[in-house]
Amino acid sequence: MEIIVQKYGGSSLATPEQLKAIAQGIAQRVQAGKALVVVVSAMGRSTDELLHLAGQVTAGNHRREMDMLLSTGERISMALLSMAIADLGVEAISFTGSQCGIITNDSHSNARIIEVRPVRVEDELAKGRVVIVAGYQGMSYKREITTLGRGGSDTTALALAAALHAESCEIYSDVPGVFSADPKKVLSAQKIDEASYDELLTLARHGAQVLRDEAIAYAKAHRIKFTARKTGSQESGTAVGTRAGLRAVTSSEKRLFGAGCKAQDLSPPLLRSLVYAGADGLLLASDNLHGATPKNFVPVQTLSWVGQGLVDDPEAISAFLKMTEGRQAFWTETLGLHARFDKAFDLKRLLVLAHDRLVGDASEAPK
Repeated sequence: MEIIVQKYGGSSLATPEQLKAIAQGIAQRVQAGKALVVVVSAMGRSTDELLHLAGQVTAGNHRREMDMLLSTGERISMALLSMAIADLGVEAISFTGSQCGIITNDSHSNARIIEVRPVRVEDELAKGRVVIVAGYQGMSYKREITTLGRGGSDTTALALAAALHAESCEIYSDVPGVFSADPKKVLSAQKIDEASYDELLTLARHGAQVLRDEAIAYAKAHRIKFTARKTGSQESGTAVGTRAGLRAVTSSEKRLFGAGCKAQDLSPPLLRSLVYAGADGLLLASDNLHGATPKNFVPVQTLSWVGQGLVDDPEAISAFLKMTEGRQAFWTETLGLHARFDKAFDLKRLLVLAHDRLVGDASEAPK
């Protein structure tokens, strides 16, 4: 049985019309033979409204009772969506976090998932039903209702995907993926087609709001591949996984190229670029770039990085290195960093590889 886990954010569930549209899409996937587990957030700004309501009643710090209150928002969403799906002739059942086996610590309002026991979810999937799960919540070993903090529905979806060995996990929101910057503030921001966990964590910790950093860290720890997509869109979104690979970065313009491309395939003006492989490659590059490059090299502060064109393919890395053979180059090694500078036609580039990423014919630096 191929299981797909989906998660829908509050902005995608803000109105009955939006909720019905999502139900239609789910019904179509079921008719195509997929087994679906759907995690939902509270509708629209329901959580904010509940917080405001609590503030009108008390100024105290009642964390347990706040968890009891705030967890109701997702329960409303799960019940309504389950009914909407059933009206389309598809069997569905809704579960709270505790009912679907999400076990957390006892830290109210900011709990962490300890384990997932999705026995009831598996039973219902075996019966051919769609399982709708209230995100953002679980139950402690003391059988207390807990919440996972803002953005906790993402973590719920990823945790269920791991426990169910799902074929895929799809995180839906009102944006078409992860961008290199906030597209509402930076007009030149680019959608990132593929990203590693570490790259996404870096973006999240510097203000990107598409995904919560705790959710990304959970995905990384459990090696869960997922996509961030826009609700109702056919666009592929941003794929997140272990693919760190090669990336190109330019200071003159944000143009990207793949590992095996030829110089004549690159459209000018691509004047300077930084390429790194693997999560460690970025850290090595940023920490050691000054010492590993000549004094007349482009100042590091003029470089920027963008998240596209990622590969995690040893053959592609080797092909990229072979492409530069026979041209003026030098190698240096500093603290495990290998750097190679090339000038080929109108292209200048620096390739930065973590030591353990040198592969094939490129495993030995030229003399």
